[in-house]
Amino acid sequence: MAAFPLGASTREAYGKTLVELGRENPNIVVLDADLSSSTQTYAFGKQFPDRFFNVGLAEQNMIGIAAGLAASGKTVFASSFAVFATSRCFDQIRVSIAQAHVNVKVVASHAGISVGEDGASHQSIEDLSLMCSLPGFTVVVPADEIETSQAIRAAAATPGPFYVRCGRPKVPVVYPPDYNFVLGQAVVMREGRDVTLVSNGLLLAAALEAAAALEREGIDARVLSMPTVKPLDQDALVRAARETGAVVVAEEHLLHGGLGSAVAQVLGEKHPAPMGFVALRDTYAESGKPDDLLAKYGLTAEDIRKAALATLRRKAT
Repeated sequence: MAAFPLGASTREAYGKTLVELGRENPNIVVLDADLSSSTQTYAFGKQFPDRFFNVGLAEQNMIGIAAGLAASGKTVFASSFAVFATSRCFDQIRVSIAQAHVNVKVVASHAGISVGEDGASHQSIEDLSLMCSLPGFTVVVPADEIETSQAIRAAAATPGPFYVRCGRPKVPVVYPPDYNFVLGQAVVMREGRDVTLVSNGLLLAAALEAAAALEREGIDARVLSMPTVKPLDQDALVRAARETGAVVVAEEHLLHGGLGSAVAQVLGEKHPAPMGFVALRDTYAESGKPDDLLAKYGLTAEDIRKAALATLRRKAT
């Protein structure tokens, strides 16, 4: 990913933006479950101790408290590692946040296998499947610090439940300073006529690198950023499938239930086209350095390039 300057992690951008929002809006409160130095909510707690609640190692209780504060009129951000915030708390999120449709923003850090050495127990690879299944939830996967900051602001300004997925490592800056994030709207990062690469989060930079590599082979690849997984930008997907005739989806998540599943559902109904997928294939990962894990489990720019070539062969038949 050397083609792009390395920026802050998305979790760091989240923490910084929370402090800015705290200064602007006294109605915002933040909860954490004893991981505030990792989720970066500690900065909000330092600035606004009367609006910050560390509930300790009690993530389910955190969700219940968050729902209560939201019911009393607060805009609530609740954070933990993605694996705890979604899997451990799913019942509480389903009943107390989704069914009640209260104004809680679950912002989780350390998502995907790029959490690295902490191993399978801490690598959340099912979270998008879980959160997209909940009626009324908006689900966002920002790609860099610029998009994360704007996505958090959009979540704060938009009533209702949100899930925002952040990561542990520093990530390339793929957006220009004047980028404007819009909920539910895809972004054409690069035009192309032969194949469309759809991605978000950590793998968006890899998709852009794959497109550059394909260009050297005479293949014109469009790159479509899809930061909002729910609701999905169906018009952009249908237009891409119609204009390029082939689609590859790349994500740091299980193949089942993530961005790829959502894209396939839309195109299967509205404009079928040959599709390829770069994702974890029905497996948990292991402990290791993030780059080594991404390579071992097939989540690199080279893997996206190969998937594009394979999908193009199906397009030609």
